[in-house]
Amino acid sequence: MSIRTILFDLDGTLLNTNELIRASFEHTFDKFQMQFTPEEIKHLNGPPLNETFYQLNPEQSEQMITVYREHNMREHDRYVEAFPYVYETIKQLYEQGIVLGIVSTKIKKTVMMGLDLTKLTDFFSVIITYDDVVHKKPDPEPVEKAIRLLEANPETTLMVGDNFHDIVSGQRAGTQTAAVSWSEKTEDFLKSYHPTYYLDTMRDLLTVAGE
Repeated sequence: MSIRTILFDLDGTLLNTNELIRASFEHTFDKFQMQFTPEEIKHLNGPPLNETFYQLNPEQSEQMITVYREHNMREHDRYVEAFPYVYETIKQLYEQGIVLGIVSTKIKKTVMMGLDLTKLTDFFSVIITYDDVVHKKPDPEPVEKAIRLLEANPETTLMVGDNFHDIVSGQRAGTQTAAVSWSEKTEDFLKSYHPTYYLDTMRDLLTVAGE
């Protein structure tokens, strides 16, 4: 079935925020005198912050979130950029009449900072963030909400992401799914969740959407 709607995760999918996220975690852990290796920090990237910090330190999780977000916002524009071919591909999909949306586990303020910085904001008809749902990915609620607001058909919708949360959320909502090769997760890991497509570059979406 041809694709009419494409929903995107933001961090690690459209925007390269990996170094910013790593620096924000390191800054937070330093403040709270906790030690994690770079590899351990990499595995913390993905779930909502409240889940991550609560699992690590239930008593101080709220303070840790505050420290993380202050650093993340302060350093945001110094680190963040779109991945290769993102702007050109998004623009072309938009001009072809594909309806586009964002489904992120970040709070709205930092989502909009990233989209505005990379001049992507106007291409998206719906933006679902941490603030807009009760249950986060991999629950289907964020994807289902985007589909409902866009009056889209799940069968002609594609959910694109860099982690299993995105693939599983899309699958549970009845969409097609795509994993990206520029994820910090391995190809074998992502393919073990059986996404409909595996994108080598962002431009592969032009082929997928044209099928």
